[in-house]
Amino acid sequence: MNTKTIVITGGPGSGKTSIIKELEKRGFTCSEEVSRDIILKAREDGIDQLFLTNPIQFSELLLKGRKEQFHTALASNNEFFFLDRGIPDIPAYMEFKGDEYPEFFSEACKEYKYDAIFILAPWQEIFTNDNERYENFDQALEIHEKLIETYTKYGYDLRDVPFGSIEARADHIIDVVKAL
Repeated sequence: MNTKTIVITGGPGSGKTSIIKELEKRGFTCSEEVSRDIILKAREDGIDQLFLTNPIQFSELLLKGRKEQFHTALASNNEFFFLDRGIPDIPAYMEFKGDEYPEFFSEACKEYKYDAIFILAPWQEIFTNDNERYENFDQALEIHEKLIETYTKYGYDLRDVPFGSIEARADHIIDVVKAL
């Protein structure tokens, strides 16, 4: 069976994690966002915001984790494998921050190709900050635009996920992927 790799992306606070959890609850195989683990590990090492203090190191750790997730997805025996963010999120965030980055990030975006990308727009009503999220809502809007630009640059046709309940959003995603 050829597993279809499905990315769910969007700016911070757009509902990605809640949808991933809903898909898992329905029996789909999903990977969680790796950045939270990287952030928490850096804090244990005394670095409050690794992305802000050393964006390249943070991004290299993200790239490693997302490549591992991609390989895990392909090795799985599932029809669909949902990923909370994809490799192109990395250069999108670095561009948002205004950082230059090594070419190997772009090369990874070209090499690791996903079967479908769902993007969630920033949603003011559900947006909250937490200990691992430093962006405000206006920055979430900017990040959303960078994500659209970056995924489009790498040839993806992004599928919008309409606002609604977590269940309705998950239903929408499932309906679309089953038609792939």
